[in-house]
Amino acid sequence: MSGQNKDLRVEDFDYTLPPELIAQQPPQERGASRMLVMDRKTGSLRDDSFPGLEANLRPGDLLVLNDSRVIPARLYARRTLLRDHEKPTGRIEVMLLEPADHPADEDPSAGTPAGENQWRALVRPARKVAIGERLVFPAHRGEIVLEAEVLERGKFGERLLEFAPVDDFYAVLEQIGHIPLPPYIRRDDADADRKRYQTVFAHERGSVAAPTAGLHFTPQMLEALAERGVEIARVTLHVGLGTFAPLRVERVDEVRLHRERYTITPEAAAQINAAARSGRRIVAVGTTVVRTLEAAALAAGGNPGDKSIRPHSGATDIFISPGFEFRLVDALLTNFHLPQSSLLMLVSAFAGRERVLAAYRHAIQERYRFYSYGDCMFIA
Repeated sequence: MSGQNKDLRVEDFDYTLPPELIAQQPPQERGASRMLVMDRKTGSLRDDSFPGLEANLRPGDLLVLNDSRVIPARLYARRTLLRDHEKPTGRIEVMLLEPADHPADEDPSAGTPAGENQWRALVRPARKVAIGERLVFPAHRGEIVLEAEVLERGKFGERLLEFAPVDDFYAVLEQIGHIPLPPYIRRDDADADRKRYQTVFAHERGSVAAPTAGLHFTPQMLEALAERGVEIARVTLHVGLGTFAPLRVERVDEVRLHRERYTITPEAAAQINAAARSGRRIVAVGTTVVRTLEAAALAAGGNPGDKSIRPHSGATDIFISPGFEFRLVDALLTNFHLPQSSLLMLVSAFAGRERVLAAYRHAIQERYRFYSYGDCMFIA
């Protein structure tokens, strides 16, 4: 992408995190997290708590949320060969990624749409799952409630699956699926995760990972912000595992991300355009909102000073790293991110790599909790 610093390496975004600071559980009460406040112009830091966000926002600010809903995308299957009609054997973990209605790394308007029952997925152990195999998905009592055939093999364990038609696919997922907690949460998902690994404003189903900056909000906080004069807009970006996948390159300008689907409604576009025209701050809740807004601004064309966007749905593989010129986002609420990740690079593009890494060192020293169920930063 234009503006990237070609001298930066992925290892330039590394830091050492004590394992005990990786949050394994959400806070006892939603919204009870700590919050590190950072001035991105000076790098100054202040320790606060998430309820203090209200005092850090101004009347007239536009707070933009991602209302994507996490689906229970982790499934457990057993293998059987179509050609030999063998009995099911061996448990296989299947992580649904996205409906395969367009090629994963191409514009959704290009190519031939896949069948409506086809999904891209990661399977493990991948070496055992070949093209032509049939996977069966039992419910808790052993009854087979879902079946899929493997149509294609991809890199790093990716497969294209075609599911046998059922009356309500998502209802079956709710019955047999598990909440796709990230691998650094070293426990099985629990019933409580179905609520806590979901924002209170989640609506449009499709994510396989939570937009975690939004997990801190409670309905009471949103009401208090509205009463304070903070306007709230909602966009949708369905979070895929590609956003969090390890970067298998050495240089930052070699990073390529998977596409993720997003939607900006006419109402949201009008709110965003009005805020931009009047010079009010646009506050992104999470890196997914940053990617959605900045991708939409680029899609609208025009010069970097043109901040207008249009309502539309699409897919983006936008990668934001130091050197990127932001068009819309003025402030950011975000969780702490993995070392050497594209998300840490995005935050570094917004606030400066040295300042962000210094903030992370401060957070480690002060024993903040990291990653999805951890604490947050407010950067303005």
